[in-house]
Amino acid sequence: MRASSDPRPESVQHTGPGRRAVLAGAAVAAASATVLPAAGAASAARRPAASERYRWRTAAIGGTGFVTGLLFHPSARSLAYARTDIGGAYRWDARASRWTALTDHIGWDDWNLLGVEAMAVDPAHPDRLYLALGTYAQDWASPGAVLRSEDRGATWERTDLTVRLGANEDGRGAGERLLVDPRDSETLWLGTRHDGLLRSADRGASWSADTSFPAAVSATGQGVTLLVAAGRTVYAGWGDGGTALYRTTAAGGWEAVPGQPSAGTATGVPIRAAYDAHTRALYVTYANGPGPNNQTDGSVHRLDTVTGAWSDVTPVVPGEGDAFGYGGVAVAASRPGTVVVSTNNRWGQVDTLFRSTDGGANWTSLKDTAVLDVSETPYLEWGGEGAKFGWWIQAVAVDPHDARHIVYGTGATVFGTRDLVRWAPEIRGLEETSVRQLISPPSGRARLLSGLGDIGVMYHDSLTASPSRGMASNPVFGTATGLALATLEPSYVVRAGWPSGSSSAGAYSRDGGRSWKPFAAQPEIAASAPGPIAVSADGAVLLWSFVHWDGTTYAAHRSTDNGATWAEVPTFPEGGAPVADPVDPARFYVYDTDTGAVFRSTDGGATFTRGATGLPSGDVQFRIAAAPGRSGDLWLSAKDNGLLRSVDGGRTFTAVAGCQASHALGFGKAAPGSRDRYPAVFQTGRVTAVHDDVVVLRSDDAGRTWVRINDDAHRWGWTGEVITGDPRVHGRVYLGTNGRGIQYADPV
Repeated sequence: MRASSDPRPESVQHTGPGRRAVLAGAAVAAASATVLPAAGAASAARRPAASERYRWRTAAIGGTGFVTGLLFHPSARSLAYARTDIGGAYRWDARASRWTALTDHIGWDDWNLLGVEAMAVDPAHPDRLYLALGTYAQDWASPGAVLRSEDRGATWERTDLTVRLGANEDGRGAGERLLVDPRDSETLWLGTRHDGLLRSADRGASWSADTSFPAAVSATGQGVTLLVAAGRTVYAGWGDGGTALYRTTAAGGWEAVPGQPSAGTATGVPIRAAYDAHTRALYVTYANGPGPNNQTDGSVHRLDTVTGAWSDVTPVVPGEGDAFGYGGVAVAASRPGTVVVSTNNRWGQVDTLFRSTDGGANWTSLKDTAVLDVSETPYLEWGGEGAKFGWWIQAVAVDPHDARHIVYGTGATVFGTRDLVRWAPEIRGLEETSVRQLISPPSGRARLLSGLGDIGVMYHDSLTASPSRGMASNPVFGTATGLALATLEPSYVVRAGWPSGSSSAGAYSRDGGRSWKPFAAQPEIAASAPGPIAVSADGAVLLWSFVHWDGTTYAAHRSTDNGATWAEVPTFPEGGAPVADPVDPARFYVYDTDTGAVFRSTDGGATFTRGATGLPSGDVQFRIAAAPGRSGDLWLSAKDNGLLRSVDGGRTFTAVAGCQASHALGFGKAAPGSRDRYPAVFQTGRVTAVHDDVVVLRSDDAGRTWVRINDDAHRWGWTGEVITGDPRVHGRVYLGTNGRGIQYADPV
């Protein structure tokens, strides 16, 4: 992810339902008993067909997230795996030259398992694969789990853990914390952040603490940072001070590795390790923090595992004006003495890979001669700034059958080379975007506009190729916070987001999102707290809400001159998400989640008055959607409080019968011959007449009946942010995920 364009840490950028939503659960539960004002008797839900077959695909962008691990199988040619911090795991399909997602089956209740803390293969059994899952190790998150497969991830068995893992926390780019014991394929090791070292004697079916491991259990730090096999010995890195490296003994216990580098700023945390079986050398990278952020010092050391001698083989020593740590390390199994290491968090000179063919005696910076080709993923040009060799490089792998085939992960993609000079993304099929907004325009060239975490807004004229225009520029954003289209003038689009540098936090387009201009002015608070934005149906009024990433809210502002001037709107509830009426330009709506009330404006957003009250409260992710082509027809997704609807412009709301939960809702083209030509309604929710879990649903009769349109192989963890249909194609749906990008589907 692009840390330079967003002041928030990665763990905040990608919360998914996250801490704020989880902590809000008590308030949500309390609100479920609220008596709702009625607008008439709710229609009884009829039991529909259970499901409809859909073909699901992933819209192409090209990575867009932090690839935290890359792993070639040591003996099976072309077999490789990737892990991500919030977007699951993948297997490389060499014939198709693309990645295959392996964890899309993870469901709503298990959203915390979509982050992959570690992965392991069995050198003696190429079809075996193990994953350690768990996105957050905080007490509000669910415990982790281990998945084990006998068919390279096509099917899984699962063991739930009692400890928490942290795939999206500091140190997530460190080494694999999961390992098959080189002496016994039945034995696995799992390093944790706060619960020491775990051991399994039955190939991951059950786990227990290894009480012989000498490092103290970590309450707040990194714990075990890496596990690696060197011959028949297992090495473990420890990231919480004191002894940094341990190894197994012949007697079956553990010991501190003799002679290891003394603790210092450059050797504070062992990040990764790789073993050259030919020279019997173990290479270890160190940094003064777990990363990926805030590393300012680091080193590389080599251990001769035969003699026990250590050597400092650091390619370049970080210093004043060139601060960074070391991250990835990999050896070339087919070429003894060849090793590759990566710098990390090197913003001044930009991160690089150093390569040595003589065991670290001499190094060459591969960035210095690299020719980058990002034509397949134009967004990597960063709005005209130019493609970079990479940042957040903590995952590096060398093909064991081809020493010149090197791949490395960054905060946005996977780069690869086969000649050490020409580098291009090897990222097809791997999409990790956190999706915040989606608009499918009713006309024009764009099929879809999307607002994304970290990489702003995209214009999708094709769903099968990375957007040809790259990320929206003039200005470039980090995370998008708002995206809106004038329904009566659909060529007019506005967007808001975290600015890159000193640029504007808002912009407008008059050609449907193909090109942009920044607002001529913006409220002072916009740069530090950009929030959701709305535009009136005719494009004449902009309404901008402001929310800091820490949750602090500020007064909304209004513009009637395309962003040239702004005026505060005192009667707008701070932090609310404004919604424009799709037919009447004078009407806006906003849901005040603090008080459980809807506020309405009939004067173009100049003033707001209270409408319906007594609605569910306490969760900032409750949201209103306005049915296209109808004035005052509002739907309120209130999570586990169900789905509510207003047909009188927000004065009253009625519960939609049979819907127990609604997390995101949107509209698409009406079904041929449907009653009143009402738009198709899509949601992620729970209708027990269809399914007892949160699933993707469609209704062609204004919510009287629902049909499930996803299946158990396509669930993608948390999908509660955004969903929309296509106004030009009945049945087509676009679904935003938190880590698996944009999923879209059509009926089969």
